[in-house]
Amino acid sequence: SLKTNEFFRRAKVWLEEEFAPSTTIHGSLADVFGVGLLFVGKSGIGKSECVLDLVERGHRLVADDVVVVKRRGGDILIGRGHELQRHYMEIRGVGFVDVQAIFGIRAVRQQKRIEVVVQLEEWRQDAIVERTGLDYQATTVLDVELPKITVHLNPGKNITVIAEVIAMNHLLHYSGVNPAERFNERLIKHMHSAAEVNRYLQEDYE
Repeated sequence: SLKTNEFFRRAKVWLEEEFAPSTTIHGSLADVFGVGLLFVGKSGIGKSECVLDLVERGHRLVADDVVVVKRRGGDILIGRGHELQRHYMEIRGVGFVDVQAIFGIRAVRQQKRIEVVVQLEEWRQDAIVERTGLDYQATTVLDVELPKITVHLNPGKNITVIAEVIAMNHLLHYSGVNPAERFNERLIKHMHSAAEVNRYLQEDYE
C-alpha cells in the first residue's frame, strides 16, 4: 500500500539494522560526558562497580556484563544491552540492581556509540605503564579501530575520576588538542632555549 520511495526508505533502515555486522563483548558500557566508554577486563575486576559509581555521579548506564555491538556506517560501533538484561546490573555480594528504578530514567540510555575502550587490569610491579600519553594504543572491534586506555588497579585508586578524565581527554583530542603533545613540545622548546643560553655563556670570553 506504500509508494515505492516510502517503502524503500523504511526497508533500507530495517535491512541496515538487521544485516549489520554484530558481536557481543563481555564488559560494561557507559555514557560519560557524552563519550561512550567500554570497560573491559577479566571477570570480577570491578567493571560493574566502576560504572555504578559513574551512574551515582550523574553519568548514564548503557549496558552491563553483555554489550551487543553493531557496526553502522562503515566505522561507527553502536553498543546496547541485551533485551533481557537491559539496565540491570549484577553487583557481587548484592545481586541484580535495577538502575533505572533506583536512579531514574536519566541514569540510563538505550544505546551509545563506543568511542574509547578502557582496559582494567590488576596492578603488577613489572607492569609497563604509559606515563606520558604519547604512545597511542588501539584495539579492533568488528574491523573498526578504537583508542584503548589501560588502567592498572591498585588499592586507593579512584577509577571513576580517572574514567571521567579519560572521557574529557577524548573530547580534547576530538577537538584537535593533544595535551601530551603540547607538553612535549613545550619541554623540547625549553630544552632548546636552555641549550642556547649555555652555548652563549660558553662562547662569551670577555
